[in-house]
Amino acid sequence: MIKVVIFDLDGTLLNTIDDLANSVNFMLRQFDFPTFSVDEYKYKVGNGMRKLIERSLPATHNNDEQIEKSLKVFMDYYNQHKNDNTAPYKDIIDLLNELKHKGKKLAVVTNKAHVSAKPLIKNTFPDVFDEITGQKDNVPTKPNPQSVFNTLEKLNVTPDECLFVGDSGVDMQTAKNAGIKAIGVLWGFREESELLQNGADEIISSPLELLKFI
Repeated sequence: MIKVVIFDLDGTLLNTIDDLANSVNFMLRQFDFPTFSVDEYKYKVGNGMRKLIERSLPATHNNDEQIEKSLKVFMDYYNQHKNDNTAPYKDIIDLLNELKHKGKKLAVVTNKAHVSAKPLIKNTFPDVFDEITGQKDNVPTKPNPQSVFNTLEKLNVTPDECLFVGDSGVDMQTAKNAGIKAIGVLWGFREESELLQNGADEIISSPLELLKFI
């Protein structure tokens, strides 16, 4: 029986792409670097904030010193503007309410920095999630399954009692690495082909479809 549903955050629960794109472009303009379109950022996110910055900097300036300076500018701006345009996808709140009504525990495991992810989730979904895990310095990022294993331990469940829901190949790999059924979603940032190539067990095109696997 499914007892816990673990969600990715960006592109799964929340459409965060505009605020992420605006924040990286703000940083890039501070250093007179070229900027990118919102759609281009859909393929830069998913592996944590540092990797997002690495993928956005020009090759001529992609070194540790510039990455650290750029990351600080980005984080300072993003933490002030992360709620400007970010919102839950259609039917996500109804899905979460129904899962809670059915007695399921809910968790988030995201590569977004924990310092940004936790307040964003608490503000958008107050009193909904039983466990929230963002990227921390001492824990490897997805697709390494360690953050998922930590979540399972805290919620006292086994992998076969969980579903992992996400919008990217990284999420599907994470689920596979943790031994959890992987549910790929089509309303996020990536295509169905990426989800299938990375091990999605099921594909859904709208949030309420998830209920058939509970």
